[in-house]
Amino acid sequence: MIYTDVLVIGSGISGLSYALKIALQRPDARITIITKSDDEESNTKYAQGGVAVVTDFTKDSFDKHIEDTLRAGDGMCKREAVEVVVKEGPERIREIVEWGANFDKNEFQKYDLGREGGHTENRVVHYKDVTGAEIERALLKVVDSLENVELLNHHYVIDLITEHHVPGESFDKYNLNCYGAYVMDIKSHHIKKMSAKITLMATGGCGHVYKNTTNPIIATGDGIGLAHRAKAKISNMQFIQFHPTAFYSPITGQLPLVSEAVRGFGAKLCTKSGEPFMHKYDEREELASRDIVARAIDSEMKLRGNDYVCLDCRHLDRRKFLEHFPNIYKQCKDAGLDMFHDLIPVVPAGHYLCGGIDVDLFGQSTIKNMFAVGECSNTGLHGANRLASNSLLEALVFAHRAALKTLERLNEDNFNYNQLHSIPEWNQEGMKMNEEMVLLSYLRKELQALMSDLVGIVRSNTRLNLAKQKEEEIYKSVKEIYNFSILSPQLSELRNLVSVAFLIITQSLEQKENKGTFYNKDLDENE
Repeated sequence: MIYTDVLVIGSGISGLSYALKIALQRPDARITIITKSDDEESNTKYAQGGVAVVTDFTKDSFDKHIEDTLRAGDGMCKREAVEVVVKEGPERIREIVEWGANFDKNEFQKYDLGREGGHTENRVVHYKDVTGAEIERALLKVVDSLENVELLNHHYVIDLITEHHVPGESFDKYNLNCYGAYVMDIKSHHIKKMSAKITLMATGGCGHVYKNTTNPIIATGDGIGLAHRAKAKISNMQFIQFHPTAFYSPITGQLPLVSEAVRGFGAKLCTKSGEPFMHKYDEREELASRDIVARAIDSEMKLRGNDYVCLDCRHLDRRKFLEHFPNIYKQCKDAGLDMFHDLIPVVPAGHYLCGGIDVDLFGQSTIKNMFAVGECSNTGLHGANRLASNSLLEALVFAHRAALKTLERLNEDNFNYNQLHSIPEWNQEGMKMNEEMVLLSYLRKELQALMSDLVGIVRSNTRLNLAKQKEEEIYKSVKEIYNFSILSPQLSELRNLVSVAFLIITQSLEQKENKGTFYNKDLDENE
């Protein structure tokens, strides 16, 4: 058994900033961060655009940012959450700058503010086109210097520990507590019990439930799968944001992102033959919100039978473009395309989950002492659709608020220590090593195919009901393998992806109105 005061699952901006704040305030507290990959591998690392935050009060205001967020969320945002994030944002940015994060400045030494779809003002602070990676670099450097924080790479959470795991214990499934997690050391395959007073879920998104996604390979919905099995409340899973412009590849998996900021800079969407089309769908054209742009691209692809559309950057100022987007230019160049001479093939791809584990304004889930922050959580900020570059801001603000509540709980010290110590170790007696990894690979591909084909940008009742039937078949197959197999990260990831698919499908079937990222063509026909 390993004991820690605070267990942080995930090493992105949410997990790191939360751990850092607790460690600085309570140097006597032991904090353990676990990540299934390297410490720097997270969704944060791939966030190109920046952080949407009001810094220029001569042109911008909190009210404008709030209204832009509410408009993007299509009537589904929690206004209180929106106001908290927008108004507390500037202070959180000031903190990470103090911790060493860099943001681009203009010739007047003020932030060089970008603008993305859905924003009415330039308010996106950024560091070239690698903002997330820069923030993560700064946070990791500070965390590495703290003696009371341990960061364990290549450790994978199998299950959250609640009253379910206490032998002979009767419990109320609507009044559960979290006591830590069972964690696998991926290198040794040994599963440890990690007891904790407080557990933070900061596991990121679930992009790999689809064939094509902008998310890193680690984004398999682990936090949501864990929370679902632990009986936490999870909602708004039907609202999946598809990024309109991922760099097209015929190979499935993670696709490089062509940041929305490129369209904010002036790039135009067009067909393979160079005809612009966004004017047919929205008066804002390329600066319309992501759901509108993604559906427009999907419509044009289906109309013409093409696998992709194109992004035209040939008319843009080369020097300024290279200053802002050197990495995007390089990734296209590495693929044999010059953005100033060639049209760039792009396609919508699974990008961001707007729902997730239900939390209050301090990141507390419906399971006591289990917090959730970042993309795996549903704070109410995004509603039916995320406003571009609001996610990193949400992560910083809610990590701060969750840290405040955690410090309060640690100071109260009102924990059930008997329960913490009575949880049994993980038991795999009688289980066999799964020698047919091809089965897991096959089932994962089947799941991704049904989600992409039947539960994508445009849905229908027929597709959703067929998806539900197919998901149930895969669930039964995975459960049978799980019941007889020694656990592996591959099997655990598949279990989580199946849970995520189930939630997306069932909550899509329950949704009776087209909102934001959710579009069921049958609902339009019924109006």
